[in-house]
Amino acid sequence: MNDDNRLPGPAPSQEARQWAMFCHFAAFLGLAFPFGNLLGPLIVWQIKKDLDPFVDAQGKEALNFQITVAIAALVCILLMLVVIGFLLLGLLGIGALVLTIIAGIKANEGLDYRYPFCWRLLK
Repeated sequence: MNDDNRLPGPAPSQEARQWAMFCHFAAFLGLAFPFGNLLGPLIVWQIKKDLDPFVDAQGKEALNFQITVAIAALVCILLMLVVIGFLLLGLLGIGALVLTIIAGIKANEGLDYRYPFCWRLLK
């Protein structure tokens, strides 16, 4: 990768950049449906991953991050037994919201965004 986080090769098309952004923003389905934060990025990625390597990479990144957030949320729920989980779950929600918005914007700009603190199960 170059210094500006662009993937090697030609820049992704406008359509590819938009679908990559939708992969990240599909996580907001979790606000309306249980497990929507996992299903949204999974569905968009599965439908559009063959469109462009950029969409494939960003779809995997979005799904990996949402899996990480779901696992962290489960840990926070368990920690509610000792009260600290309430605070941690709130911080997790704010962090996930901010990072998802940043990732969507960067993907729409054609930049290869990598979430910090992300467990990358899908390679």
